[in-house]
Amino acid sequence: MSTFEWIIALLLGAVALSALARRIKVPYPTFLAIGGALLAFVPASPSWTLQPDLALALFVAPVLLDAAYDTSLRDLRNNWVPVSTLVVAAVGLTTAGVALVTHRLVPDMPWAAAVALGAIVAPPDAAAAVAILRQVRLPYRMVKVLEGESLLNDASALLIYRIAVGAVVMEHLKWSEIAPTIALALGGSVVAGYLAARIMPLFITRITEAPSAIIVQFATTFMIWIGAEHLGLSGILTIVVYAMAVARMAPARMPARLRVPSYAVWETTVFVLNVLAFILIGLQVQPIWSRLAEDVRWEYCVAAAWILLTVILVRLAWVMTYRTILRILVAYGIYCPTDPNAVTSPKGGIIVSWCGMRGLVTLATAFALPENFPYRDFILFIAFAVVLGSLVIQGLTLRPLILAFDLKDDDPVAGEVARGRALAYQAALDEIDADPSEEAEILRLEYRALLMQAENDPNGGVASGELPADPLRRRAIDAARKTIFDLRATEVIGDDAFHKLEEELDRAELSAGG
Repeated sequence: MSTFEWIIALLLGAVALSALARRIKVPYPTFLAIGGALLAFVPASPSWTLQPDLALALFVAPVLLDAAYDTSLRDLRNNWVPVSTLVVAAVGLTTAGVALVTHRLVPDMPWAAAVALGAIVAPPDAAAAVAILRQVRLPYRMVKVLEGESLLNDASALLIYRIAVGAVVMEHLKWSEIAPTIALALGGSVVAGYLAARIMPLFITRITEAPSAIIVQFATTFMIWIGAEHLGLSGILTIVVYAMAVARMAPARMPARLRVPSYAVWETTVFVLNVLAFILIGLQVQPIWSRLAEDVRWEYCVAAAWILLTVILVRLAWVMTYRTILRILVAYGIYCPTDPNAVTSPKGGIIVSWCGMRGLVTLATAFALPENFPYRDFILFIAFAVVLGSLVIQGLTLRPLILAFDLKDDDPVAGEVARGRALAYQAALDEIDADPSEEAEILRLEYRALLMQAENDPNGGVASGELPADPLRRRAIDAARKTIFDLRATEVIGDDAFHKLEEELDRAELSAGG
C-alpha cells in the first residue's frame, strides 16, 4: 500500500482500538502499544522515519500544553508535598535504579547512556492514567496528585536525560560546570513561559476565524518550544508555564465560537499524536529485532523484563516509604497537614503506585536520541518494551484493582459547580433585573427556574435548554461569565469546576448567537 493508504488504515484502526478500549474500560494507549508492536511484524509494513530532533517538539509540546492548560494552580499548591516528592524523588530513584540494573546487565554500556535510559523510562504517562481515572471515582485529592505528577515529572526526567546525553556527546562533564547553566535554564524557562503567555495572546486574540486561530495556536506552541530549546532553556518547563498562565487569561479574551472548536481540535490532535508515536516506535522495533541473533533477542527480552520490574518496584517502594514517613511525622507532631486526607491509606498508596504506566513521553525521548548514540537500538527496544509492558500489566489491572479497593470520592467539584452556577445565574439575573421589556421578563423567569434547579441539585447537574439569540441574553451570559472568572480568581471554585461552568456558558452563548 502507499503511504497515504497506510495512514488512512492505521488511523481507522486506531479509532476502532480506542472504541474497543472504551467498551471494555481500559486505557486506549494500551491497545495502541499492542497495535504498534504487532505492526512491527506485519509483512510489507511501511518504513517511516522521523528526524530525532523533531520527536520531542512534534509529540511532546502539544500534548504537554493540552495537559498543562487544564491543570489547577490551586490544586498543585495544595498538594505540593506529594507532587514534588513524586516529581523529584520517584523520578530520580527510578532513573538511578534502572541505570544500576542496566549497567549490571550490560557492563559495557557507558554509565551516561544507562542514566539516559533510566530518565527515558522514569516519567509515567498522563493519558493512560487519566483514561482509567475518568471511568472510576477515586478520591479527588489522589487524582489531583497524579495529574500534577504526570505534568511535572516530564521536566525533571528530561533534565536528567539531557545531562546524560550531553555527557555522552561531550565525553566528560563536570557538575561544577553545568550546575549554573541548569539553574539559569530553569529560572529562564519560567520567565520565558510567563512572558510568552503575556505577549502571545495579544496577537492570537485578534484572529476571529476559528481555522486560522487554531492553526496559530499550534504554530505558537511549536515556536515557543523551539525558541526555548535554541536559547538553552527547558522546552517542557517553558511550555508548562506558558500553558498554565494562558489558561488564566485566555478564557476572558476568547469567544465561545472559537473556544469550542479549538478544544475539539486539540483533543483530536492529542489522540493522533499518540497514534503516530506508537506507530513510529513500533516500526523502529522491526529492523532492530531483525538484526539481532536468536540468543541476543533473548538477552534483550530478559533485560526488558528486569528493567520493567525495576520501574514498577521502585515506584511502589517509594510511595509506600513516603507514606510511612509522613505518618511518623504526623504522629510526632512534626508535620501537621490541614487536609485530613493528606496521608493516604495503604490501599490509596497501592493505587498511586500502580498508576505508573509509561507512554508518549518515553517513546518520544527514546526516539530523540542521536543516531550515533551508544546502544541506541537497545535503548529504543527497552523503552518500547517498558511502555508496552506497563500499559498491558498495569493498564489492564488498574480499574479492577480500584474497584476491589472501593475507594470513595467526596466529589468536591460537583459542589463547587453547583455553588458557582447559582452565583453565576444570580449575576445574570441581576444584570437584566432593571429591564422592563417583555423579553427581559421571559428571561428572568428562565433564570429563576435555573436558580431553583441549582439550589435543589446538590450534585451540580447541568441545566439544559435552547436559548434564543438576542442581545439581552448575551448580556446576561457575559455577567455570568465574569462571575465565574472572579470565583476562580478568588479560589472559591477550582479549575475543574470552572471549566465545567465555562462549557455550560459556552453552549448558552453559542445558542444566543454569540
